[in-house]
Amino acid sequence: MKRRGLITALLLLTVAASGAWAYFRLAKTVAATSMPTALSRKGEFLVIVSSRGELVAERSVLVNAPLNVPNLQLIWTAAPGAPLKKGDVILKFDVSGANRQLQEKEAALKQADAGLDQAVSNARIAEEQDKLELASLGHAVKRAELEVSKQEIVSKLQAEQSRIDLDLARSKLTVQQASLEFNRASAASKVASLRAVSDKSGAEVDISKRRISRMEVKSPSDGILNFLMNYSQGWMNAKPFKVGDNVWPGSSVAEIPDLQSLRFKGKLEEIERARVQSKQKVLIHLDPFPETPFRGDVTSITPLTEQNFEWPPSRSFRAYASFDSIDARLRPGMNGRADVVVERIPDAISIPNKAVFSRDGKPFVLVVTADGNKPQSVEIIARNPDEVAVRGLDANVRVALIDENASKKKVAGK
Repeated sequence: MKRRGLITALLLLTVAASGAWAYFRLAKTVAATSMPTALSRKGEFLVIVSSRGELVAERSVLVNAPLNVPNLQLIWTAAPGAPLKKGDVILKFDVSGANRQLQEKEAALKQADAGLDQAVSNARIAEEQDKLELASLGHAVKRAELEVSKQEIVSKLQAEQSRIDLDLARSKLTVQQASLEFNRASAASKVASLRAVSDKSGAEVDISKRRISRMEVKSPSDGILNFLMNYSQGWMNAKPFKVGDNVWPGSSVAEIPDLQSLRFKGKLEEIERARVQSKQKVLIHLDPFPETPFRGDVTSITPLTEQNFEWPPSRSFRAYASFDSIDARLRPGMNGRADVVVERIPDAISIPNKAVFSRDGKPFVLVVTADGNKPQSVEIIARNPDEVAVRGLDANVRVALIDENASKKKVAGK
C-alpha cells in the first residue's frame, strides 16, 4: 500500500514537472513570436544618399494677360492641371471695359472722319472759287491788253489810262494767283492734320479690337495648365489665380510646363555633397506614388549653397536628377524623395536599422532561437536611413527588432 502511494506520488511529480517545462517552453516561444522580428537578406546592397525635393519643369511657356486693357478680370479659366492642345481656350477676361473703350474710340474716329470730310469739301469749294476769280482776272488782263493795243488810234491820255489799267489788272492777277496757292497750301495742311487725327483714331480702334480678340487667351503649346500665385493681397495671402481675380495688364497668370523637361530638384546637405556626383543612378520616390520608384540620373549640382525660405532659415546645395522615361502621371510640384546610389555592395547581408544594438560601443544583433534571443556580434559595412549591411551574420536569420533586456533594465531603473 505504501509502495503504491509512493509510485502515485512519483507519477504526479513527473507530470507536474513535465507540465511546468512545457509551459516554460511555450511561454518563451509565445514571447519570442510576439516580439517584432525581421529576416536577414542576402543580395546587392545599395548605399544611398537621400534628398527631399519636388518636381520642376526645365522648360515652360508663360501665359500673360493682354496689355493696355483696363479693369482686367478673370471670368473663366480651364481646369488647373488639365491637359491642353495648342490653340485651346484657357482664359477669358471680362470684355465690358474693353468694349466701352472701343465705343469711345469709334465715336472719336467718326468725329475725326466727319471733320476730315468737311475740311476736304471746304478746301475744294474754296479752290474752285479762287480759280473762278483767277479766270475772271485773266480775262480782265486780256481786255486791258486789247485796249493798250489801240494806243495808235486813241488819244495819248486814253492810251496812258489803258496802260495803267493793264498794270493794275496784272497786279490783281498776280495777287490772286498767290492767294490761290496760299489757300491751297493752307487747306492741304488742315486736311493733312485732320487726316492724321483720323488715322490715329483708326489705329486706336484697331488696337482696341485686337485687345478684345486677346481677351480670350489660347494655349500657345501642348501641355498642362499651371496657375501662378496671385500676390495682390501680399505674400502671406498669396493663392493661385482663379475666376473673379483682377489681373494687372501684361502680368503672368499661368504657365504651361513642358512635361518632357520634368526633373527632380532636391536639397543636398553639405555633409553629403562630396558623396554625390553627376551621372550617379537615382531612385525617385514621389509622395503620390509611393509604390512606384522612378529611375533616373543625377544631372547637376549647384556649385554654391542656396538660401531657402523656410523657418528656421538654412542653406543647402541643390541637386537635379532626370528621369529615364517620363510617366504621363507626373506633374510639376509633386513632392518626394530621391535616393542617390553612391555605392553598390554585392552579396551583402542586410537587416533593418532597428535590429542593430550597441553594447560597450560594439554592435550586435539578437538572433531569435527556440531557447530565446541570443546576442551575436556583427560588423557594420554600410548604413542607410532604414537598413544596414553587416558582416558576421548568415542569410535568412531571424533577428529581434527590440532589445528586451534593455527595456527591462529601463523599467527597473525607473
